[in-house]
Amino acid sequence: MQALNRRQLLQYGGAAAAVASLPAWANDAFPAKPLSLVVPYPAGGASDVSARIFAESIGKSVKQQVVVENYGGGTGLIGAGKVLSAPADGYTFFHGGAADVFLTPMLNTAARYKPQDFALVAPISEANIMLLVRNGIPAQTLDEFLAYAKQHQGKPLTYGTVGIDSMYHLMGDSLAARLGLPFLHVPYKGAAPALQDLAGGQVDFAILPYQASFEGMQQQGRLKILSSFAKVLPAPLKHIALISQSKLVPDFEYTIAGGYFVKVGTPPERMAVLRKAIGEALANPEIRSKLEQEGRNVASPIATQQQADDSFNTQYKRAADLIRSVGRQPRA
Repeated sequence: MQALNRRQLLQYGGAAAAVASLPAWANDAFPAKPLSLVVPYPAGGASDVSARIFAESIGKSVKQQVVVENYGGGTGLIGAGKVLSAPADGYTFFHGGAADVFLTPMLNTAARYKPQDFALVAPISEANIMLLVRNGIPAQTLDEFLAYAKQHQGKPLTYGTVGIDSMYHLMGDSLAARLGLPFLHVPYKGAAPALQDLAGGQVDFAILPYQASFEGMQQQGRLKILSSFAKVLPAPLKHIALISQSKLVPDFEYTIAGGYFVKVGTPPERMAVLRKAIGEALANPEIRSKLEQEGRNVASPIATQQQADDSFNTQYKRAADLIRSVGRQPRA
């Protein structure tokens, strides 16, 4: 063997040192064991159902079991903490979205993390948000409802959401600020009690993510679905008005973006394995149909980390802009 010169020895030594500094798991075949998919909400909810649909498909793609773990509570804090306390090895990934990855650390002083502690592997879907009104309000469109609200400023209309500082709460306050309307927020511990009180006439309107149950309640005369806040809807929701049809606020567009995140620092090649598996799930017509029936706009598969980073930055900016629109400043 030809003798190595000093420069080659230095290069070889540097490479060896770099390899030696990597964690023991860094060179293992991935995945070599089951993966944990953390959902920051209780079992049985919309996020949990979506995660289990993806978990089965991702497991088949990577030939390992994907175990769904539910850590509800703290508006996503508990689930996010579970992911960020685990090694950045790709074996623990997060079914996250606008609330838990972005809004919670931007608004909640109890959050000990910032959005940039996560890296987006791939977006999966956007949940569509609806404006619903109690049946006694004489309005059939969003603009008619806003005109009604202006006529009743002496008695502010009340609106229900899933809680304080939720995206829906911020949207309601932002809409009020934009139009100079004195809406009064009524927070609930989840969508179900908010919907129940709306149907019972205890609140005037609600801003909530789409549920198929809305349709039956509307047919029964218990509420009205006036508008989505989206400019595009999946086929099963084509009968619902788009925000772009409003003459007063056609650009007041919001959806709840969701995706799969890992702890920042996860090896890019492992993220690529997950991204490919997620893309295969997104390309599955059966999975797309199930998500669309739940009222979601399903993302197209992406191929690169740059695409994921661009999506992350877009979501971050939208969350920060929404916070600023109600006169507040994001913490992170």
